[in-house]
Amino acid sequence: MYRLLRVQQPEPFDIVDGRILIAGYGIAFEANLNVIVRDATGAVVVHTFFMTSGGDVWSNWQTSVALPGVPATPSGFVEVTDRGGAELPVTLVTVPVVFGTALVPDYRGFQLRLVQPGDTLSGIALEFYGDAALYPRIFEANRNQIADADLIFPGQSLRVPLA
Repeated sequence: MYRLLRVQQPEPFDIVDGRILIAGYGIAFEANLNVIVRDATGAVVVHTFFMTSGGDVWSNWQTSVALPGVPATPSGFVEVTDRGGAELPVTLVTVPVVFGTALVPDYRGFQLRLVQPGDTLSGIALEFYGDAALYPRIFEANRNQIADADLIFPGQSLRVPLA
């Protein structure tokens, strides 16, 4: 069975910048979809809506949402929801994301770094940023695969956010 709404971009735990590209497909009541971006505390960073071309027909859609500033937390969520209606239930899709702009000032992307035996997050931070104390940037960028900043393993591919 198909869900009424699918979000294909961003993917879960993508690192996003100041403009979030959002795309998917589905059915939207009266062709309207809402986008809500929240930080990890649940605070709304931005709330907007856009119109799709499909209405009650399955269609592809895409939009972009500009963040008004740097979110208060490095992690957060993108929520896409229809408005529901008499024929359609309210559908909500929540995608966890990482705000690159909250990790690194002037964030522009990330580099992949393969963990080698003996590596630590602080050592990788020293290598990339010149400051071992900035390891939380790398930790937060990889929370989907690192639960403890002191436990990384050879063979892991870590995202190192860069400006």
